[in-house]
Amino acid sequence: MYRNSKLKTMEKELKKFLYAGVELAAAASEKFQQSVQELVAKGKISADEGKKMIDEFFAKSEERKDEFEKKYREFTEKLGLRKKKNDEEELENLRKKVADLEAKLAKSKAASASAAAK
Repeated sequence: MYRNSKLKTMEKELKKFLYAGVELAAAASEKFQQSVQELVAKGKISADEGKKMIDEFFAKSEERKDEFEKKYREFTEKLGLRKKKNDEEELENLRKKVADLEAKLAKSKAASASAAAK
């Protein structure tokens, strides 16, 4: 119980940290776009060059986001915050139990029907 609450607290704090990082990344990308637009407006780079710079920036950002998400999933799984494998195993176990219960219920109904027919 104590471990679960400690993990939930850790997960909550980790999420706060991640959201702060997302906000920082959004602000940085906005600032980058403004800087490129200013360079285009001043004639220091062409509109095509500016578009290319922005597109490259977002492509790299997307790559980093994907890498970060992968590392986050690995980290949270190690901490036990995400138990995908355990959840899948638990779900499969529950499915087996339901199937067993359905089979027993079917046998029970068949036996009841057979006894009633006599």
